[in-house]
Amino acid sequence: MATATASRLAVLAPRPSRPAPGRRRHAPATGRGPPLPRSLYAAPRGRVLCLAAPAPAAASTTDAGQDRLQKVPISNIRNFCIIAHIDHGKSTLADKLLELTGTVQKREMKEQFLDNMDLERERGITIKLQAARMRYVMNNEPYCLNLIDTPGHVDFSYEVSRSLAACEGALLVVDASQGVEAQTLANVYLALENNLEIIPVLNKIDLPGAEPDRVAQEIEEIIGLDCRDAIRCSAKEGIGITEILDALVTKIPPPKDTSKDPLRALIFDSYYDPYRGVIVYFRVIDGSMKKGDKICFMANGKEYVAEEIGVLSPNQMQVSELYAGEVGYLSASIRSVADARVGDTITHYSKKAHHALPGYSEATPMVFCGLFPIDADQFEELREALEKLQLNDAALKFEPESSSAMGFGFRCGFLGLLHMEIVQERLEREYNLNLIITAPSVVYRVNCADGETVECSNPSLLPEPGKRRSIEEPYVKIEMLTPKDYIGSIMELTQDRRGEFKEMNFITESRAKLIYELPLAEMVGDFFDQLKSRSKGYASMEYSVVGESQLVKLDIQINGDPVEALSTIVHRDKAYAVGRALTQKLKELIPRQMFRVPIQACIGTKVIASEALSAIRKDVLSKCYGGDISRKKKLLKKQAEGKKRMKAIGRVDVPQEAFMAVLRLEKEVL
Repeated sequence: MATATASRLAVLAPRPSRPAPGRRRHAPATGRGPPLPRSLYAAPRGRVLCLAAPAPAAASTTDAGQDRLQKVPISNIRNFCIIAHIDHGKSTLADKLLELTGTVQKREMKEQFLDNMDLERERGITIKLQAARMRYVMNNEPYCLNLIDTPGHVDFSYEVSRSLAACEGALLVVDASQGVEAQTLANVYLALENNLEIIPVLNKIDLPGAEPDRVAQEIEEIIGLDCRDAIRCSAKEGIGITEILDALVTKIPPPKDTSKDPLRALIFDSYYDPYRGVIVYFRVIDGSMKKGDKICFMANGKEYVAEEIGVLSPNQMQVSELYAGEVGYLSASIRSVADARVGDTITHYSKKAHHALPGYSEATPMVFCGLFPIDADQFEELREALEKLQLNDAALKFEPESSSAMGFGFRCGFLGLLHMEIVQERLEREYNLNLIITAPSVVYRVNCADGETVECSNPSLLPEPGKRRSIEEPYVKIEMLTPKDYIGSIMELTQDRRGEFKEMNFITESRAKLIYELPLAEMVGDFFDQLKSRSKGYASMEYSVVGESQLVKLDIQINGDPVEALSTIVHRDKAYAVGRALTQKLKELIPRQMFRVPIQACIGTKVIASEALSAIRKDVLSKCYGGDISRKKKLLKKQAEGKKRMKAIGRVDVPQEAFMAVLRLEKEVL
């Protein structure tokens, strides 16, 4: 009792005499425990102070951390992710789950806790994957909940698919005021492909415009999920969060108990640490991994030693072993994220698994552009900045490029337009670089006449016309959800971009889904901005690459001379129609000459369409009223020889209005 009282209150005696100069002041010995803190002896005379024991919050943080490290039976593990369209409240819901389970203390909490980059917070999107281990007690039974955060943008759909493969269930979060959007559908289809248990959640029910009943019916009609028990919540206000946690425990199945099998672990993310090398985030599918184990990555065959393993809660906490069903991190002195690809399989070096986990593929850049420093002296700084970014981003590709107009720079490859914008903004913000960015382009596959296939991301590097047989460009399947009032303007937009209509159906009375196939090159410009503009911001889209389309370069020759400004790349099936339309239009617009002018549309050396301007013929026989026929033949022969010489050395000028008319025609026929 005396000890408890002393730990709470201490009544200080009158101030002791000042010690002699040069001597240290010590606390008086009491014989009842450790000396009191120095700060108390500097207090005014007779003042009553509180002697607080260690802060309860700090103690609870430590205890909570130890609780999360405690092993639970595999039947009490739940691995889940949150899938949603952009701005439907995924990160806010994750914050509330972390806060309510005590994983993150309230004083440490901040908005979008799992979004560590400034760009993620500013744009309201998730770029890098994160994971968090939470402890939740239900009916006096502890459960381990592993949340795997996922990006919500189409550019990172491969990362989404790999994180879904690490889960058994998913929370489908839909904004109760906006309803189902295109990216929601795309991620739900990915979840269904991975046989995940999907729990529908209607978020933002506190908004004045929320219509949870309508949105629940929309989910049932579009996706086919039973929404009678859909959870209605407001992540911002903390409404319905407990119901979500209970549903995670009761509805999501536990992982399979395969701890005795050879180790197979799925990598779902990695990042570069300047002191420890690459840190790998993984989910143990089969077997177990201990600290010090010699491991192997099955995609590249490289071997490492597991120097440190642990769990993410959400900060890294070391453990000695991870079993099947658990999610954790690995540090093994890996030099580059390219050696630890997302989707790769980790196994033991001595007891390798027979088969890698399915679904692995290399990250392939889809969009390319040139990056040039405004100040030529910053070229080396740009190179170093790109190399540092590449340590964390294996999908970023770059190679040196030079331009007569802009000097030295780099040709960079990205997963998509958002990926390109993020890299550009990070270069300018984090490395203080001023950049010029060229128009984005896509990868063309050139089939050469000698049988060789060349992939070219820069149109200026296409092989010579005589060396190429055909050109292929990537095609995408695009799904757009739009209110019915904007169907006409959106169909006009896609057809202007060489889109091919595939399907349209009404998912509700007021919303329709349009499916088109169109060249990726037509999407890398302002397609998304135009889609939002024409639909007043209500339409959403999702796309996936479906293959390549056969393209050819269509050349226009006038009087045997190619006119480069009129050359165009067209689909092989449309080449004849386009060539016929162009030659007929040019025949109308080019003025007649003193000699016959052939107008030809060619693919390589093959003429596929041709028209001819007849010559203006002077009547050289007008002065001949009669006489010998040989005189008339002589004059006609002389005229023909002159026209022949004129045709050989003559030059046809194409007027400006002809160029403009042909360009307008190309847009119409393409």
